[in-house]
Amino acid sequence: MPRVRPKYRLRNMNNRPPFRADHVGSLLRPPGLLAARERFRQGLLATAELARLEDEAIREVVARQENIGLESVTDGEFRRNLWHIDFLKSFANVSVARSAVKVSFHTEAGDIERLPSALKVDGNLARTRPIFIEHYKFLQSVAHATPKITIPSPSVLHFRGGRHSIDATAYPELEDFYADLARVYAEEVSDLAAAGCRYLQIDEVNLAYLCDPRLRAEVRNIGEDPATLPRTYARLINGAIATRPRDMTVCMHLCRGNFESAWLAEGGYEPVADILFNEIDVHGYFLEYDTPRAGDFAPLRFVPKGKRVVLGLATSKRGALESKDDLKRRIDEASRVLPLEQLALSPQCGFASGERGNKLTVEEQWAKLRLIVEVAREVWG
Repeated sequence: MPRVRPKYRLRNMNNRPPFRADHVGSLLRPPGLLAARERFRQGLLATAELARLEDEAIREVVARQENIGLESVTDGEFRRNLWHIDFLKSFANVSVARSAVKVSFHTEAGDIERLPSALKVDGNLARTRPIFIEHYKFLQSVAHATPKITIPSPSVLHFRGGRHSIDATAYPELEDFYADLARVYAEEVSDLAAAGCRYLQIDEVNLAYLCDPRLRAEVRNIGEDPATLPRTYARLINGAIATRPRDMTVCMHLCRGNFESAWLAEGGYEPVADILFNEIDVHGYFLEYDTPRAGDFAPLRFVPKGKRVVLGLATSKRGALESKDDLKRRIDEASRVLPLEQLALSPQCGFASGERGNKLTVEEQWAKLRLIVEVAREVWG
């Protein structure tokens, strides 16, 4: 298949996201909000009251992001239980199941083997209602900085179960499944654009997982081909964002798993780099680079002019603060492969992919974000 070069390029990256200091999206939930969500699950709190408390917490977290100097802000994903499930299960005929891909979550204390939550397609996909549109509208209403919303990549609906997780009666051919999945995503993206969204992030973990030989073997075990999936997912993602307007910036975040400070995968970006950077029609990439498990900067040689890479050099998995000198040294290393003009800085991942969040304090989280803003100003001015 001939390489498809991206149609959408940033003409002036200095005034458009991703910004020199940016962040992935999710933030640690305030204890009061966590308690309210638990009361809601127990039937002790009304829906309207939960929404009011979420609104209040989001107002506060947006103001704090702006106060430390971030040019883009998110709602911290405060209305979600998990980074991906809340969105994907909103499509018709999608249900929660167990993954067919067995993984080991790695922590500094040891490994934990488990089958994580996956999703199952029980019939024809449909978007029966807007999903995150109201979430975005509220964020926009309280933000002075550029509001960004994050959504899971459509590849998540396929990767953890493969062909066996998709109803064969509804979709005897997988191409029809991919076409429907791209369509329902495109409907949501179109409505986000109509609501005013001009900064959208797609959280795509599976391309990073396909850089890990162990997970590639698991993918083969469920009857999928890890060599062809990257190009399949590239086409799927391009179809999902096909309805965005030309002035909407779309970025992609890749990481190797982020669950209560645990991770899943290891391996550099080399196996997917050419397709990732040259066949997926996004403007920028938030890339995990806080530890050697993400490999070196060599794959950045595939990044074309006009795209930006946000280096995730500060870890979100523990509270110890990185030094400015170390961050600047690594930015300098990356700039030997990709020009400094095409680089930016962020944490390696979100701070709370699920409600319980990573194992650091709220103040440690904010210290990392302040550090990122300070270093970006010193490096890029």
